[in-house]
Amino acid sequence: MHAYQITPGGGIDSLEAVKLPKRELQYHEVRVKVRAVSLNYRDLMVAQGTYPTSGEGAVVPGSDAAGEVVEVGPGVERFRVGDRVATAFFPEWEEGKVTPGKTAVTLGAGSNGVLSEELVIKEGGLVGVPAHLSYEEAATLTCAGVTAWNALFVEGGVKAGDTVLLLGTGGVSVWALQLAKAAGVRTIVTSSSDTKLERARALGADVLINYRKTPEWQDEVLRATNGEGVDLVLEVGGQDTLARSIASAGMGGKVAVIGGLGGGFETSVQLLGIVIGGKSMSGIYVGSRKMQEDLSRLVSQRNIKPVVDRVFDIHEAREAYQHLASGNHFGKVVISVKPRY
Repeated sequence: MHAYQITPGGGIDSLEAVKLPKRELQYHEVRVKVRAVSLNYRDLMVAQGTYPTSGEGAVVPGSDAAGEVVEVGPGVERFRVGDRVATAFFPEWEEGKVTPGKTAVTLGAGSNGVLSEELVIKEGGLVGVPAHLSYEEAATLTCAGVTAWNALFVEGGVKAGDTVLLLGTGGVSVWALQLAKAAGVRTIVTSSSDTKLERARALGADVLINYRKTPEWQDEVLRATNGEGVDLVLEVGGQDTLARSIASAGMGGKVAVIGGLGGGFETSVQLLGIVIGGKSMSGIYVGSRKMQEDLSRLVSQRNIKPVVDRVFDIHEAREAYQHLASGNHFGKVVISVKPRY
């Protein structure tokens, strides 16, 4: 079985094609022919050695894959051969609140991941995908789609008529823009690129802010909301943006922390603005299988097509990683896995 492995901390250049043994299915396991893999910032962190991994040595990277069930093991009830499926980020987190036990197993870090010709996984770690999506589009559901869903509707609790602030135009932010639009939520989007902002406008963004031209963008957010601030901020920047995100949230508003792209995860927070504003912050650690099922249901009902920035061939895996690292993407970066490579 052909696959890729990467050495945590070895950088993108440590990504290498390998051949791994094919094993028999155990109880409740399913064999999936992988058709597409979607990359996340987490995959870059694994390459950089800044994301915790279990064990030592190389690991098959990636958590997000879509493909076709080609074999089912004994006891499997949820899927049949021929079903189109996507992976769940946490195979053991079916529903309910997050716990250490439910998040102990993670594909591509805590265990081997999905950048492979085939994937053997327990049936609980898979979700059926909407019929109108291509495999490349379906591969974006697992992490970015579920994270956006959790941030908006589970932790964020937004509803029609609320306003959310989305930082940047990466995979999670663009997914959140599409979901918010479908739910009747007003959106404010920031970017350093006017071109990307125009693409966000085409997806339904209501207010656009170029943060390079407007460094104190929290003031513009307040002006756009008549001084009230937003109901929810999807915070992806970390140290460089957190203070402005808190200032952008209205009284009783929320900040959903989903990343640290700008200045990393080490930051100091001025608590006074949170306390006197009655604001709250939540860490968003992707989400459960049920959240992914709920997401897929809405995507089917509203015929939502996830935004794929670029699809790379499996032979271009390193180039796909490098494109993601460049920050030039709008939406998701995907690797197409052909039946033979």
